[in-house]
Amino acid sequence: MFLIKAEKAINNFSEILGKITAVLFILLLFNVFYDVIMRYLFNDVSIAMQEMEWHLFATIFMLGIPYTLYKDGHVRVDIIYERLSLHKQAWIDLLGTLFLLFPFTLLVAKYGIDFSIESYQLGETSGDPGGLPYRWLIKAIIPFSFITISISGLGLILKSINTLREQPDISKEHARGVPPL
Repeated sequence: MFLIKAEKAINNFSEILGKITAVLFILLLFNVFYDVIMRYLFNDVSIAMQEMEWHLFATIFMLGIPYTLYKDGHVRVDIIYERLSLHKQAWIDLLGTLFLLFPFTLLVAKYGIDFSIESYQLGETSGDPGGLPYRWLIKAIIPFSFITISISGLGLILKSINTLREQPDISKEHARGVPPL
């Protein structure tokens, strides 16, 4: 019961990240709209607004990864995976998360923290005149996002464990309520 509640809590966290990403996407839409209107109607270019576009895009991408992992929308070799039973899929997800996802995300997060702290200490800003100050903010998104990917990975581990604790060789169709052939 505890594992199911923990999985749901982590999934709720991933849902929140998905909603934040959706709001950031709307902000990006307005930013691009403003930038295009100002450029083509008023011949006024804002370097800061252009930089904000890629800052928002990068943040959307980075915070969208944990949500995508939670929604099982990430890329994998579905030709093999989809034909396996839920039990075997759970083993693949469990081992893949433990031995591939966690080492990579924690390594990037560890070095990303130093990367963003160094940027903050240097007072790094945009190299372009009129660009955005506080370059460390976008750099801090890197370790933050990889930590959140790890948290979503923990949710995937709990989901796999919860699946493995159920009937071991249940087929995916049977789990969805489709009667077996």
